[in-house]
Amino acid sequence: MTKEFRGDPAWFRPEDCRLADLETLIGRSLDPATVPHAADVVRNIPIYDMSGLRTALNDAAKRQALMAEWAHVLRRSAGVIVLKRAYADTSPLDEATDVYARIIAAEKETVQAADHFAAAGKNDRVWNSLQKLCEAAPGVFLRYFANPVLDAACEAWLGPNYQMTAQVNLVHPGGGAQQAHRDYHLGFQTAEISATYPAHVHDLSPVMTLQGAVAHCDMPVESGPTKLLPFSQLYRAGYAAWRLPEFRALFEDRYVQLPLDKGDAVFFNPALFHAAGANHSTDIERFVNLLQVSSAFGRAMETVNRRAMCATLYPHVQAARAEGSLPDDALKALVAATAEGYSFPTNLDRDPPVGGLAPETQAALFHRALSENLAPGSFVAELDALAARQSA
Repeated sequence: MTKEFRGDPAWFRPEDCRLADLETLIGRSLDPATVPHAADVVRNIPIYDMSGLRTALNDAAKRQALMAEWAHVLRRSAGVIVLKRAYADTSPLDEATDVYARIIAAEKETVQAADHFAAAGKNDRVWNSLQKLCEAAPGVFLRYFANPVLDAACEAWLGPNYQMTAQVNLVHPGGGAQQAHRDYHLGFQTAEISATYPAHVHDLSPVMTLQGAVAHCDMPVESGPTKLLPFSQLYRAGYAAWRLPEFRALFEDRYVQLPLDKGDAVFFNPALFHAAGANHSTDIERFVNLLQVSSAFGRAMETVNRRAMCATLYPHVQAARAEGSLPDDALKALVAATAEGYSFPTNLDRDPPVGGLAPETQAALFHRALSENLAPGSFVAELDALAARQSA
């Protein structure tokens, strides 16, 4: 007889989530003594004045002490930091805003807009705003990303050799709010898929990514800056809980919004419960460049041509299924060893999250092709179409 394991949970399931556990965590108060570099603490969020701290980044010991403080806040404390005047000179932001406005106008004619947590039409997105700015205006890109403040924040959480990506979000007056959520990686999975990942992977996911936002305009609260729930990243089961109505209701009752000035930056743990706010203003185009920065370690050891493997294997799998020699559990293991099972990275202009949080994976395509009994040639054509959508 198998004995029940009674230690830490091996998996997190929505039905096991207790609202009281999250309430206890978010009931904490941030002790200002734990953030000595902060100029202020507002509603449990430490505020750092980078006009005074910028020079400290040039001193190795002072830089490391500041990054250690930020890492502590992101992991074990409030989960969010505000860096005032991250840009001492905001002219690169104005120049980038002009470039992005032209990109938005051009893409409206050709690209289907889509968002993960808000309805299309309430905002304008520029996916991969990093590459698009670099290619459209390299001089602007140089001035924009040659920013030691951003670099120190990213390195504080992810260490060196991080991978920068960015997406513009422009929310117009009257634009609605997002729903409370957690973010990449597990935050982009359905509840069913998230529940299949072991609990220790839920602990790992937040340290693989850093969420950031650069304010391209002054953003009073009425314009809808990001709603944040300090300390909520500490709730280990949060990836299983954030969709539950009672958890979203608690978020709406307890969230914090802070005004931002042009040139400010916010960084937060991706496991923090958060949501873009509604733009209740009549004349503010809330313009933010969202930074989603990934650990250098989020990669496999070898490059593998999984498209070629899938194309080669598919007719053999069809034959084995037809003769009954490949049961479902064996098929699942085979496809997992062969095909790419993750939606990202992808080109979100051509492969948007329409109708869900993430596009179809190569592995899902493999299973779908088998269920639809696609001919090998048709399967290869779909593989190529998927690769074309995902390519840069």
